[in-house]
Amino acid sequence: MKEKEYKRYLITSALPYANGPIHIGHLAGVYIPADIYVRYLRLAGRDVCFIGGSDEHGVPITIKARQLGITPQEIVDTYHKQIKDSFSKLGISFDIYSRTTSKIHHKTASAFFKKLYDQGKFIEKETEQFFDPGTGTFLADRYIVGTCPRCDYDHAYGDQCEKCGSTLSADELINPRSSLSGVVPQKKKTTHWYLPLDKYEPWLKEWILETHKEWKPNVYGQCKSWLDNGLQPRAVSRDLDWGVPVPIEGAEGKVLYVWFDAPIGYISNTMELYPDTWETWWKDKDTKMVHFIGKDNIVFHCIVFPSMLKAHGEFILPDNVPANEFLNLEGKKISTSNNWAVWLHEYLDQFPGKEDVLRYTLCATMPETKDNDFTWKDFQARNNNELVAILGNFVNRTVVLTQKHFNGIVPECGPLTDYDKEILAQIPGILEALEFHLEHYHFREALKDAMNLARLGNKYLADTEPWKVAKTDMERVKTILHLSLQLCARLTIALEPFLPFTTEKLRNILNIPAVLPWSCLSDNVLLAPETTLGEAVLLFEKIEDATVQAQVDRLKKGTGTEAATVPPDTPTAAPPAASASATSTTSEVVATADPVPAFPECTYEEFSKMDIRAVTILAAEQVPKTDKLLKLTIDTGLDTRVIVSGIAGHYTPEELVGRQVCMLANLQPRKIRGIESKGMILMAQEPDGSMSIISPAKKMKNGSVVN
Repeated sequence: MKEKEYKRYLITSALPYANGPIHIGHLAGVYIPADIYVRYLRLAGRDVCFIGGSDEHGVPITIKARQLGITPQEIVDTYHKQIKDSFSKLGISFDIYSRTTSKIHHKTASAFFKKLYDQGKFIEKETEQFFDPGTGTFLADRYIVGTCPRCDYDHAYGDQCEKCGSTLSADELINPRSSLSGVVPQKKKTTHWYLPLDKYEPWLKEWILETHKEWKPNVYGQCKSWLDNGLQPRAVSRDLDWGVPVPIEGAEGKVLYVWFDAPIGYISNTMELYPDTWETWWKDKDTKMVHFIGKDNIVFHCIVFPSMLKAHGEFILPDNVPANEFLNLEGKKISTSNNWAVWLHEYLDQFPGKEDVLRYTLCATMPETKDNDFTWKDFQARNNNELVAILGNFVNRTVVLTQKHFNGIVPECGPLTDYDKEILAQIPGILEALEFHLEHYHFREALKDAMNLARLGNKYLADTEPWKVAKTDMERVKTILHLSLQLCARLTIALEPFLPFTTEKLRNILNIPAVLPWSCLSDNVLLAPETTLGEAVLLFEKIEDATVQAQVDRLKKGTGTEAATVPPDTPTAAPPAASASATSTTSEVVATADPVPAFPECTYEEFSKMDIRAVTILAAEQVPKTDKLLKLTIDTGLDTRVIVSGIAGHYTPEELVGRQVCMLANLQPRKIRGIESKGMILMAQEPDGSMSIISPAKKMKNGSVVN
């Protein structure tokens, strides 16, 4: 069931701090889910505005600048550009990605504060805060270090101990000292303004606990816990020289607290994008606003920012805040200070053309309701076993068979069999589940639904066996491939929110000139008969053991963002047979019988380099102007490839089609008679020279490894 449709959809994603690069935890928590949702809405014809930007104020920026001996502006200029470029390369489709150091943001945040100040919405309080007499500055908690009272770590911060993870206050530290000068800080009186959250508590309880019970359990539960424990006034200003200056007299040396100024960035960025019409996005109740954030931002986006908007009185409130939990890395919490992270800009450099593999893996492991774990082995497995073996295999088999039998032209659909109708009858249910899960922010399940179309296609081809049927009934083959191609076309829509680079490739293969709207998913014919397909290219390539092992080794060595990287294709260890390269050459491997003398000994490691698999021959034909060579089209379970084999003297093409054989899969490709050959069929040879194909004793799944 669809949710109510609004006139427009305002989607925001948490503003990342511009004091470091983006890592996979940020992506899985916030930006991948936001982009999936936005791309779906656009396909569905909704009016969408997707807002992003860098949070460039606050203490972490000043700390980083002080560490590097440069200005805060230099820090944010560097990281804002890097973050913006990285998002763009990954296909995060912001309508605008701006920043909180912009003039329009300073103006907007100042005006927001001033209106609340003029209306008496703040409390003014004088308090004692830590002050560094050596530098003459008030100290944020992060500028105070000392011994942790929980674990005795001697370099805990005034807000947190990074060794034991405890949340602290500066007053709790043993032997506190200023990180700026090293002197013992003093307490000094200062005046600040506070938003009295306690006054908004009754309204928040009704708005969240009664009106938004549909929010995710982790979001609803955290909000309820805060509200049950009672809210306290929260400072909206602080003593600092970096930020939006407090716009009233007597506030010199004070700036807006970053938690107050940063979410106003959603408004100022919208104003920058739509200077004349921004108010329709923020003040019209026919706009649905959704905040995508991580769980550490739940309180700010569900309690604090809505209270600010309520106090202001002119803005709409968020309809939903589908926050995710945290993503761990190789079983450990991501730690930027310890370089235990996978940085987006480094991934993009080391895995060119594999943007969608990261998007797919992070969606499949998205921490939607609880913390989840990213591992490089899982990344490899999802690429090889799902993207290559399921999606890529279905598309490639369909296109290759169409090119072989119909010169790459989409055939007409003939009469449907009961099995055809049975397959087609499953599609509406898959699409209904896909749409439901997208509408309700269940993106992992939605990805499974979209991939179920490819699984259904693979099953259909395996069950109908058009490569066999082609020997007796080409009219039936037309129908099988017609239906398979229509399923491929549906995949260009269903997978667009998740894999935008892949669907662009697939549209080129199918000769679909533009992105099709979501409504076309219900059409049975998306590719008109007589359409000429484009060039067949592999959608995905297998990822080697050596590639991911290099990443694991690099991570454990703590190379981080400053260290030299290991190119992803640099071999660091011999890959075992189970995951060797999917390309190989062609001279035949012959298992000979006595009395041929035994071959020289080889080590187990040498043997393990051979990737031997059970595969099926889809098609066979004589290579022109040769007596011994056959051109074989092979289904490896991972892809469809061509092998040139010198067995024409032992088998006719008709005897080979549909047979399952053993193949050596990891030698370099080789051209024979102008045909690139990518594999070897294993044969046994009698002393008299007669040969026989080596086949599994029983039917195996294509791609099964021979050990």
